[in-house]
Amino acid sequence: MTALIVGLACLGLAWGLLADRIAARWPSHDDGSIRAVDWRTVVVPLVGVVALGLLGGRFPDAGSTLVYGLVFLALLLLLATDLDQRVLPDEITWPFAGLAAIYGLTGQNPLIGHAVPGAMLPALVGAIVIPAVFLILSIPFGPDAFGLGDAKLLFGVALLAGLGRTTLGVVGGVLLAGVVILVLVVTRRIGLKSFIPYGPFLIIGAFWAVLLQS
Repeated sequence: MTALIVGLACLGLAWGLLADRIAARWPSHDDGSIRAVDWRTVVVPLVGVVALGLLGGRFPDAGSTLVYGLVFLALLLLLATDLDQRVLPDEITWPFAGLAAIYGLTGQNPLIGHAVPGAMLPALVGAIVIPAVFLILSIPFGPDAFGLGDAKLLFGVALLAGLGRTTLGVVGGVLLAGVVILVLVVTRRIGLKSFIPYGPFLIIGAFWAVLLQS
């Protein structure tokens, strides 16, 4: 275990705790309340430790580690806000997508292709097609089954990780969601008609898509 892995894991822990406290206050709750420390205060830092720690051994160059480190911090904050208020703020999703687009179009993204002509085309296709498929499939389940925030998240993830990795990440996120929902239903923590946000599972899938070795 290298110093970089340990350092990034500690950063994930610290930022996860801070992200949870940010989400407890922002975006502001309708009733003006501030959520107390609860299970989310454990889950977000735990995901941060694992994701950032694994990132420390993912890329051989410091530049890629830095960019993806910033991306992971943004995804952790999105995880916190979606777990708290079921919202993925535009103030995070759009800059995230912009960074992903610039990083890929300049030929710097190792997951897209270093300056390979046409390398961004599959990522652009994925950024459009994957959210569109989810939006279409969610129609029978009502307008809140898959929100525009989720679509913007997947748009950015596809630009960042590419079509193939994003597809694998989405599949992994959906499978994880199924397992968690099944456990919650069996243990009677939720009912069959309870609303469960998909954003957190898609975000964990995004972490996996980036960390997955080719």
